[in-house]
Amino acid sequence: MTVRHPPKLVIFDCDGVLVDSEPLSIDVLVRVLRNAGVDMDAEEATVRFLGKSLKTMTDILHEDYGLAVDDHFLERMRLDLYQRFRRELQPVAGVGTALDQLDIPRCVASSSQMERIRLSLTITGLINKLDPYLFSSTMVKRGKPAPDLFLHAAAEMATPPENCIVVEDSPAGIEAAQAAGMRVFAFAGASHAKSERHLATLKRLSPDVLFDDMRELIHFVRKEQTDGNAV
Repeated sequence: MTVRHPPKLVIFDCDGVLVDSEPLSIDVLVRVLRNAGVDMDAEEATVRFLGKSLKTMTDILHEDYGLAVDDHFLERMRLDLYQRFRRELQPVAGVGTALDQLDIPRCVASSSQMERIRLSLTITGLINKLDPYLFSSTMVKRGKPAPDLFLHAAAEMATPPENCIVVEDSPAGIEAAQAAGMRVFAFAGASHAKSERHLATLKRLSPDVLFDDMRELIHFVRKEQTDGNAV
């Protein structure tokens, strides 16, 4: 019989789970890449880079596209992205209520740098619901799909991996959570996650839950609590 450990921590990815940022991020990236001589459309950029750290992205650009990413490239992208965020970034629908309803600890574990995590959560009014429990891929050696970041977050929150639920939107994040030995709830309700291709990719990874309405999160968490306590 499979033992279901009751959840004691919910770990949220940030981009595409808490904030609806991925279309803005991809659009800025495609434009900056075009200016640097790399012609890539939004679909290709999403497949290659969704959920991955800045270091992983720069490694891919260098190895597969021959682009040596320098400080000027990164600063141009950062300034353009933050300008778009300040004008357009919105929280994922229903996420504020979902956070308020959770009766167990929560934290953020994101591939983004800490500056971007804090800016995104501040702009969308979520920072006070999550601060100071924010963890960035810059804190670990390997980014997603390696499990390092989720294991680091769980250790900092003093919670065993088997008692963690990860809420993720990207294939890389789902793979990282599974490699960490954590349950994973795949969220497909943000703007970028509506395509059949993306949904098919998520389904192939066999997450514990696949859902597209953040208002349903509390239902799934409570079901895990009931199932775990019943063992």
